Amino acid sequence: MTLTPALTTQLKAWRRDFHKYAEPGWTEFRTTSAIIAVLRDLGWDTVYGPELHDADSRLGVPDAEVLAGERDRAVSQGADPELVEAMGDGFTGVLGMLETGRPGPVVCFRFDIDSNDLVELADETHRPFAEGFASANEGAMHGCGHDGHAAIGLGLATRLSQLKDELSGRVKIIFQPAEEGVRGAHSIVAAGWFDDVDLFVATHLKSDDEKGNVLTGSDGYLASTKLDVTFTGVGSHAGGDPEKGRNALLAAASATLNLHAIPRHSAGASRINVGTFHAGEGRNVVPRAATLRVETRGQSSKINEFMFERAQDVIAGAARMYDVDVESTVVGKADQESPSPELLPYIRTCFEGVDGVAEISDTGGLGGSEDATAMMKRVKERGGLATYVQIGMDTSWGHHTERFDVDEDMLAVGVEAEAKIALGAGEFLTGLGR
Repeated sequence: MTLTPALTTQLKAWRRDFHKYAEPGWTEFRTTSAIIAVLRDLGWDTVYGPELHDADSRLGVPDAEVLAGERDRAVSQGADPELVEAMGDGFTGVLGMLETGRPGPVVCFRFDIDSNDLVELADETHRPFAEGFASANEGAMHGCGHDGHAAIGLGLATRLSQLKDELSGRVKIIFQPAEEGVRGAHSIVAAGWFDDVDLFVATHLKSDDEKGNVLTGSDGYLASTKLDVTFTGVGSHAGGDPEKGRNALLAAASATLNLHAIPRHSAGASRINVGTFHAGEGRNVVPRAATLRVETRGQSSKINEFMFERAQDVIAGAARMYDVDVESTVVGKADQESPSPELLPYIRTCFEGVDGVAEISDTGGLGGSEDATAMMKRVKERGGLATYVQIGMDTSWGHHTERFDVDEDMLAVGVEAEAKIALGAGEFLTGLGR
């Protein structure tokens, strides 16, 4: 089932197009528009805009001014204006559905599509720059491989359209917005799109592994909570009447130091980080406002909850100490969720024999966090099977760096193996008595 040269070439073209027009979470208007156009040409049904999301469950959505600017930019860069308008205030992403007309399982694949907040390296040693497809959007860059993921998803949709007569049941492909910051999966889950899924696979290209190595069941992701914290005090003249001020900067500084002093948990890995700190207006003004961007993580959801609750206590205590107000807003979250062990042998067989695959492992994974775990959790709660697959690339750069690049040879590996997953899913599940 080797891919045609034409499709292999198209995978690279899609990936490079997405890379050049990188869009951060909830602003993937051009990316979503391009994906919808391809899916429609292939004959897939598409769900997008507010219908794809439960509006109240979205997290970390940019403000209206940012969204308006991003919509305008997307149209100027070739997005369909009607589709952009339909996405409204950041209801980006799309669900493609292929109905076979024959009874069988619902098989779902997830590919994330958002970029990172990075300035891409402008140097001839960086292939995207040297070959003319570096990000055209300042401060946005595909530094984690989501451009490759989107390309794999479109390649999979193309291949499954060719194989439609051999498929049964229904296939869903989710092109998910806002994975960075673990924000975008929850509203799609809450909208019910995973309630009928029997078999679910999420996919990620992995830079810190040997080329072609495949992990069928990543269980190394940490549970996490992301929060924005705003301290609000009272400004005053720092020399003339400092006693009239209430110093938000000092409250934020105290919180920062004491957040990093929270004891780590003995039951497993735990993390906390204050990533940004902004405060003050001038050297002679008592700062009236300060903001922090904070994250907690834990090897289990319980450990993360411990870190989050302690963080809330520290933040509230710092506000009381300096007599300022404080507001904390959760802007992202992810639980820890392990893959279904009975699914992993089947995933292994689908990658075996695929050109470009080297070693196949069943456990391990990254130490970051992933909101695809919310999708995995819902599928498993309703009796389905779920896993998270990683495909190794031969790269010397790490994720979330300004020189990150995708090994484009691995795009075809993902398409070919996951087409096999969809083709054999009915027989596999029947063999399990499902």
